[in-house]
Amino acid sequence: MTFKDLKLINNIQESLLELGYEKPTPIQEQAIPEVLAERDLVACAQTGTGKTAAFAIPIIQLIHQIVGSAKKVKKIRTLVITPTRELAIQIGENFNTYAKYTNIKTLVIFGGVNQVPQVDQLKRGIDVLIATPGRLLDLYKQGYIDLNHMHQLVLDEADQMLDMGFINDVKKIIKLTPDNRQTLLFSATMPIAIRELADSFLRDPKYVTVAPVSSTAEKVSQKVYFVDKSEKRNLLYHLIKNDNIENVLVFTRTKHGADNIVKALKKQGVESGAIHGDKSQNSRQRVLESFKNKEIPVLVATDIAARGIDIDSLPFVINFDIPNISETYVHRIGRTGRAGNSGLAISFCAKDEKAYWQDIEKLIRMKIKVVEDHPFPYGQEEKKEGQKPDLRNKNKTNSQKNENKSRKSDSSKKNKKRWY
Repeated sequence: MTFKDLKLINNIQESLLELGYEKPTPIQEQAIPEVLAERDLVACAQTGTGKTAAFAIPIIQLIHQIVGSAKKVKKIRTLVITPTRELAIQIGENFNTYAKYTNIKTLVIFGGVNQVPQVDQLKRGIDVLIATPGRLLDLYKQGYIDLNHMHQLVLDEADQMLDMGFINDVKKIIKLTPDNRQTLLFSATMPIAIRELADSFLRDPKYVTVAPVSSTAEKVSQKVYFVDKSEKRNLLYHLIKNDNIENVLVFTRTKHGADNIVKALKKQGVESGAIHGDKSQNSRQRVLESFKNKEIPVLVATDIAARGIDIDSLPFVINFDIPNISETYVHRIGRTGRAGNSGLAISFCAKDEKAYWQDIEKLIRMKIKVVEDHPFPYGQEEKKEGQKPDLRNKNKTNSQKNENKSRKSDSSKKNKKRWY
């Protein structure tokens, strides 16, 4: 199947042709006809499968059929809810690219920045609003957002919104939208809470699933290094220095851990940057752009912040911390090996992460190659511990020494008596 077979309008076909898009991905092939038929949809698709285009392309066509090329007063026709700022920006860029030859206007809104420019654009009129939950509800309460003319509601990365505690905000938003809307729910995983959400708010939805979460990208090579936790930073620097690892995305479990890695690498002369929830939006965008432009070779990110990163030619991913949720591993390494390119995923596994690693291998149904020939294998911490003196033995030894001294002293006194 090609995009021409999907009966897309020429305005969209032209932009896809410029992008070099010829064949739709499996999720696009299944989802686009359903969206064009104005059916509710639940799609389970992981990162890197082309899911943004799967809903953006048909939505652009549906809006274009309503507004055409006439410069009418613009109303919000489509609302896309997404968990992170980075992902919202990425979706906005995709909409603008696919809608290049239409009269459709898109706006991205999120918190952490001045709301005035966003409000100004809302007043001028838009067709597509892409928003994070908090800022959307805030501007709605202030009376700047009118959802009465809305046709489509898209809930993107629904599982991530659940993990981040946005699910109640999402339910509030859904209740603000017209009952006759078309609802599209996209999620990388399908936990019970997401299925319950779909059953509550979607009407007879079509379910489509591609690339099961247990499958890892075919073109991604995977390796694991068993290493003491205290030596992970040294191993990271060793690989960057000796194995020409650059343009690498490093995953950590915590924000604090991400910052510490950046500090450690900078001490070694390696330029790097971190993105996570505690960074300002401007700071995150600066770091991300520097990484995309290859101005810095290392980007360190938490899982939530990384959801908005879309880099087609990323050659390396390093799991500095092993994720405690097995599916997260699949999402992480799916960042590399995209668009027909090969990729390498490297994992650092400490002793207290061994159980997590076993769960991952069970999920993906394969044993990952273990790299044994490296300078920081398991057991270095124990060796260092073994070199520390045993205080009990030391005390015992000192006691013995004191006893010997006492004996020598007594002996000396006796000898002295005999001598005199």
